[in-house]
Amino acid sequence: MSAGKILVVDVGTSSVRSSIVTADSEVTCIHQAAVLPSSPNPGEVELDADAIKQAVLSTARAALADGGPVSGVGIANQRASTVVWDAETSQPIGPGIGWQDLRTVINCLLLQAEGLRLAPNMSATKLQWLLDTYDPERHHAARLRFGTIDTWVAWVLSDGSLHVTDPTNAGVTGLVDPSTTAWDEGVLATLNVPASMMPTIVDSSGAIGPLSALDGAPILCGIAGDQQASLIGQGCTSPGLAKITFGTGGMLDVVVGPTPPVAAARGERGTFPIVTSRRGGTTTWGIEAIMLSAGACVEWLRDDLGLLETSGDSEALARSCDTTDGVTFVPALLGLGTPDWDFGARGLLLGITRGTGRAEITRAVLEGIAQRGLDLVESAEADAGLSLASVRVDGGMTANGLFVEMVADALGRPVEVSPVLEATTLGAGYLAGIAQGLWADEAEVASAFSPRAVVEPQIDDATRAAMRERFLEAKRRSERTIPDLSGVEF
Repeated sequence: MSAGKILVVDVGTSSVRSSIVTADSEVTCIHQAAVLPSSPNPGEVELDADAIKQAVLSTARAALADGGPVSGVGIANQRASTVVWDAETSQPIGPGIGWQDLRTVINCLLLQAEGLRLAPNMSATKLQWLLDTYDPERHHAARLRFGTIDTWVAWVLSDGSLHVTDPTNAGVTGLVDPSTTAWDEGVLATLNVPASMMPTIVDSSGAIGPLSALDGAPILCGIAGDQQASLIGQGCTSPGLAKITFGTGGMLDVVVGPTPPVAAARGERGTFPIVTSRRGGTTTWGIEAIMLSAGACVEWLRDDLGLLETSGDSEALARSCDTTDGVTFVPALLGLGTPDWDFGARGLLLGITRGTGRAEITRAVLEGIAQRGLDLVESAEADAGLSLASVRVDGGMTANGLFVEMVADALGRPVEVSPVLEATTLGAGYLAGIAQGLWADEAEVASAFSPRAVVEPQIDDATRAAMRERFLEAKRRSERTIPDLSGVEF
């Protein structure tokens, strides 16, 4: 029976995961394959689009074999990462460029001088770089196709018959007119990007087309960027509900409603308007606050410093000391996002003494990420003109119970932990399921949310204020470490 089942393909920063989402909101038949990004030079993050293709096909087919047939298919994905390929051969013309990649900072500065403000983490200048590097004269442009990862996945699973994206992904490329949610012809012309390369923007929820690379050619009927999928997966479908996903980076998203946010681009406190979903041509808006480095800092402790055997070891090690003993960490390995947007800021570890050990450093890293979470909350409240009574959380870091306690302490409000570690899969399943009638609408989806745990803050206001003051002072010291990069504005 296909009734009550959705296949979801979820492409994250470091892996591809395909699962079956059932009508009772269970995520089952999980098949996952690691597809790690590479960093050939400092500040560069590249993806192997062919490896992603193979992982998508193998995991999707395996999940379908375990739990199929299904009513439809949903896609969730890391946003803004960029692939350009030849439509005739389906072969990428160069490496995929990851959303964290900073190689186009100089391009952003040059465009800024011309009045076009783009951030290096957007797709726009990544696409420009790929074309300028591999097809500088645009001789092959007529057969080239651009896509963010959702577009690449849809192309792969449809054997090249679908070249689509949705507004949640298109809106963070830097290539969309925010007033129309259509491709901005002026920006495309400035970057010398042929309009023929661009995918069709379809609804986030609704029948899109058959996926002939899969048994039974199920219908693709849901697409969402990872953060918007996570938002929906945690039942945040009405105005004022917010979540933070603590993954490689950290993103807070809050629903605003059917009216676009006041700021057409960046808000005064460094947040951005986003489309949280579009269904039946009706758009729901939100705002987003971004932390460029979250779980990446724990990976740094593990992979580069060798302080951890596994990321999961961070909880026990950090619990082995009661405090950081004055050590403070600023998670700015790739610069600071909201509210500062200082790409020249760099990570900072302050207060080290001869007695500082692995435990204190690890605890300081977790506390620093939690403090950045408060940056996101305060910025979203200011730009959206609302107050968040509580915040829902998901992402790999929320498997660390101590870290979740630190977040609650830093925010000074309850934290509701997602019942599934990665709510992105569930959210994409909901979007596809609504299109197929498995759920009536967003209200029914919201009613299904039940947190795994509610963590209350445990420290007093004075202690919280002292920790905050110490962190903000350290953050000020981390700013403008590389002044040229700090000059990027958007």
